[in-house]
Amino acid sequence: MKKVFLAFFIVLSLSSKAQPVQKATIDAFVITRMAAKYHIKPRTLDESLSADMYRTLLHKIDNEQLFLTQEDIKQLQPYQFKLHQEIMGKRSTFLQLLVNLYQQRLQQADTMIDNICKIPFNFTLNEKYTVAEDSSNPTNMAAMRTKLYKNMKLAALYAINYVQKDINALPIGKQKKFSDSMELVIRKKINTSYKRMVQRELNAPGGIPQLVSNEYCKALAVCYDPHTAYMSTTDRENFEGHLGKKNLAFGFGLNEDEDGNPVVDELKPGSPAFKSGMMNKGDKIISIQWDDAKPIDVSDASAEEVGEILSTSNHAKATITIKKADGTKREVVMYKEQQEDEDDDNKVKSFLLKGEKTIGYIALPSFYEDWENKNSVNGCANDMAKEILKLKKDKIDALILDLRYNGGGSVGEAVDLAGIFIDAGPITQIKTKEAKAFTLKDGNRGTIYDGPLMLMVNGYSASASELLAGTLQDYNRALIVGSNTYGKATGQRVLPLDTTINLENDLSKVEVPSYLKLTMSQVYRVNGSTAQFTGVVPDISLPDPTEAKKDKERDEPFAIPAVNIDANKYYLPLKPLGVASLKTKAAEQQNAEPYFEKVNEYIQTRRTVKKREDISLKLSDFIKKPIPENDDDDEEEEVVKDDTEKKAPFTVQENSFEAQRYQAGKGLMQSGDAFKKYLGRDPYLKIVYQLAVEMAK
Repeated sequence: MKKVFLAFFIVLSLSSKAQPVQKATIDAFVITRMAAKYHIKPRTLDESLSADMYRTLLHKIDNEQLFLTQEDIKQLQPYQFKLHQEIMGKRSTFLQLLVNLYQQRLQQADTMIDNICKIPFNFTLNEKYTVAEDSSNPTNMAAMRTKLYKNMKLAALYAINYVQKDINALPIGKQKKFSDSMELVIRKKINTSYKRMVQRELNAPGGIPQLVSNEYCKALAVCYDPHTAYMSTTDRENFEGHLGKKNLAFGFGLNEDEDGNPVVDELKPGSPAFKSGMMNKGDKIISIQWDDAKPIDVSDASAEEVGEILSTSNHAKATITIKKADGTKREVVMYKEQQEDEDDDNKVKSFLLKGEKTIGYIALPSFYEDWENKNSVNGCANDMAKEILKLKKDKIDALILDLRYNGGGSVGEAVDLAGIFIDAGPITQIKTKEAKAFTLKDGNRGTIYDGPLMLMVNGYSASASELLAGTLQDYNRALIVGSNTYGKATGQRVLPLDTTINLENDLSKVEVPSYLKLTMSQVYRVNGSTAQFTGVVPDISLPDPTEAKKDKERDEPFAIPAVNIDANKYYLPLKPLGVASLKTKAAEQQNAEPYFEKVNEYIQTRRTVKKREDISLKLSDFIKKPIPENDDDDEEEEVVKDDTEKKAPFTVQENSFEAQRYQAGKGLMQSGDAFKKYLGRDPYLKIVYQLAVEMAK
């Protein structure tokens, strides 16, 4: 009887592992068919695509090259140029092999991490973590253990270096005792952190078979272009949530206590967390368990890490273990639910910049729309119109629209927003697989605002932001100030993964297990040029830290190159703006602000390619020459911090409507005050304000 049960259990386990793999082989085939049918520039299913997919997949699942050994790679290598054959034949040989190898190595790594941390790190040894080790897969299991050990020891050195000043402040006799006890604490934290990294993979919803199968299809999709993406139901919901659709959530916020542990910060009334009756503000999050997988220990994680784990699934059952203030533990079982936005009427914020002139300021973080009702007016263009009307009541002399870090969103909303500032005419041109481009026009005559207009952009202003900025620049309707934008001028649509769909139908309500976000169009300016690769070049350029990084569209693998088309013959620009005198004014302001000199130095430094060097794992060597963990981010933060040397030529105030609202809500006032303080210190806004004053004269 026991043998029969054991055999049944083994068959059941193999079947559950095979299900996601089998689904992925079918989904991969469908991806290629849909791409061939609808993608703006489909690729041929050949050895070149196979090689790109193979490299992309291995980098995604083991980007640190910690777990898969060179012996594993030898087993996988024969498929490097044959994945297209696997896909066309709907075969799963390679995928199943990868699932088995990756799962086995992670299970072995889980044990290795514990064994490594049983012995104190000896920081007096002459050990090095070499560039060769860091940039290659370990040769075998022994080398994998060594690489894990060196990674963990390096993490310990970063932590010790952080507290070294505290050690040095102690009397000589107590320094060694403090160092020894600190090593134990750090080693335990590193053990927990690395275990959690592995357990997040092993115990994700669906386990390793689901995780690797998803990455297999995602690797195939992204080889068509950077924005084509294979999506699970959760991926699609999260993507649409960013564009304005209501989010699925548990309904509690996260923060960190004084020890850095993740704690519940707030509960949203009516949410699953609130309705559970078991969660309260201040509860510590101990572990997270998806369905019947093993719990993931998050007691030592950051709030950001916990948030990432909780975002893994929108539909799996979550068992969250919490620790109450009295030390007792509770298990809270929840499913995510759709969360209503309590403040739909206040998504866009506007302020008055009061100085020589009264200038309106509006920050727009994204181009969102009402995904529940495509025919409604509850999108960002309508919300922007409301804010402009509020500002006009305060008799503004000019308007500044801040699109910095706005990564885009709804093209339709960008077109509608352009129409707020343009009387009538073509807004943008769209090119699909059809030979002729078609034009999107301003559907309503007249403008809501026709005064002096400034747009602030930077290297992370992308897509719909570039559409709006390019249109207003082509019409000479706005002065564009900042640095070159991101350079994405392609359009995507999320489709059910199904070759029988009809694009003429409303597909937003179609429920299927998988979706494909597919690049189906290219976006062109009315003058026939495109922001693809080049971005929108500002009328007045200001140096920005984003220029130092190679993370624009043109730097992405498989990005679609730019080709211009004919200008729209009905496009009639307004009178050119007097840019020359404004450039002189901007240069004067820039030279008077030391911040921009530091930005230029930072850009120059970051553009200089640094030769990678071996890292000593000996404490005395490391303290002499510590390697910053997040080199780029740390340096940029230091540049951005130093932005208060020149006093702002304006004070930041709420518009009259918001001032009345804030009197009724103290929390709102505090939130507004924080943003006002930020604006008053912003060196870019100081210059743009002065330019707005000039334009208003």
